[in-house]
Amino acid sequence: MRTYILKRLLLIIPTLFFILLINFAVIQIAPGGPVEQAIQQAQSFQGVGLSGGETAQQSSQTQYQGARGLSAEMVEQIKAQYGFDKSAPERFWLMLKGYLSFDFGTSFFKDKPVTQLLYEKMPVTISLGLWSTLLIYLVSIPLGIRKAKQHGLIFDKSTSLLLAVGYAVPSFVFAVLLIVFFAGGSYFQWFPLQGLVSENFAQLSMLDKIKDYFWHMSLPLLSIVLGGFAGLTYLTKYSFMEELNKQYVLAARSKGLTENRVLYGHVFRNAMLIVIAGLPEALVGIFFVGNLFIEIIFNLDGLGLLGFEAIVQRDYPVIFGTLFLFTLLGLILRLISDVLYQVIDPRINFDSRGVK
Repeated sequence: MRTYILKRLLLIIPTLFFILLINFAVIQIAPGGPVEQAIQQAQSFQGVGLSGGETAQQSSQTQYQGARGLSAEMVEQIKAQYGFDKSAPERFWLMLKGYLSFDFGTSFFKDKPVTQLLYEKMPVTISLGLWSTLLIYLVSIPLGIRKAKQHGLIFDKSTSLLLAVGYAVPSFVFAVLLIVFFAGGSYFQWFPLQGLVSENFAQLSMLDKIKDYFWHMSLPLLSIVLGGFAGLTYLTKYSFMEELNKQYVLAARSKGLTENRVLYGHVFRNAMLIVIAGLPEALVGIFFVGNLFIEIIFNLDGLGLLGFEAIVQRDYPVIFGTLFLFTLLGLILRLISDVLYQVIDPRINFDSRGVK
C-alpha cells in the first residue's frame, strides 16, 4: 500500500502540470483579457466629454484623442503592468516557479496576493462544504438503506417522489424558494437573508456565536442538502440491492442470522465501497460547483464566488490559483478514497494488482 500511495503522490505533479498547461493555453486565446479591458477603460476615460470649466474646443480635442486610441507607449505600460510584456512560455515558466513555493501571484483587480484571497475566502466555502456533505451523507445513507430493504413497498414508492423532486430541482432554486418563504421574501422572516454571521458577532458570547453561525447557515445548508441528497440516496439504495441478491447473503440468512446482522455485518461493508468511491467527486462538486450559486444568492463570500468573479474579470492569477487548489484537493481526496477502500475491505490490494 505504501508503494501505491507513493506512486499516486508522484503522479500528482505531472497531473497538475498538464492541467495548468492546458488551461493556460486556452486562456491565452480567449478574447477580452485584462490588457484589453484596461485599454478599453483607458480609451473610455480619454473620451469623456466636457468636465468642469472645459471649453468646447478642449472637449473636442479630448474626444478626438480618445477616438484615436492610446499611444504605443501607454499600451506597453499596460502590458508590463499585467506581465504581458513577456512571451507566453516565459509567463508560464514564471508561474510554475512561483507555484513551487505556493506563490500564486497578485490579483490583477483586487491588488492582493492570491494566497491571501484564498485564505480569506476559504472559511466560508469550508463551512458550506463540510456541513452540507455531512448532512447529505447522514440523510442519504440511512434513507437509501431503508429503501433497499423495503424495495417496492409503500415507503419506497412514497419517498421516490421526494427523491425525484430533489434530483430534478437544482440547489439554487431551493435557495430562492426558501428565501421567499422564510427570509422575509413574502411570508416569514425567521432567518437572515445574507451573510455568514451577524454584524455584532464579535460582541456575542461563545454560545451565542455558535447559535448565530448556525442561524445564518440554516437556509444555505438546507438548499444544498435538498438539491444534493437524491443522487447519493439512489446510489446507496441500488448498491445495497445488488449486494442483497448475492449468494453470500443467502448463505448468511440460511445460517439463521438476523436481518440486521446480515445487513450491517456483511452487506454494509461491500455496498459502501461504491459510495466511498464517489466521495471525492461529491466533495469537489459541493465545494465548488454546488456552492457557487448558493454563495451568490446568500451573499457568502467564498472560493466559488471568488473564482466566478475572476473568470468574468479575466483575473488570471486568481483563476489559476483557485484551479490549482481545487485540482490538488480533488487528487488528494481520490487518494484518500482508495486508501479507505482497503481499510473497509482488506481483500483489496492495489500493489498486488499492479494498479497505477
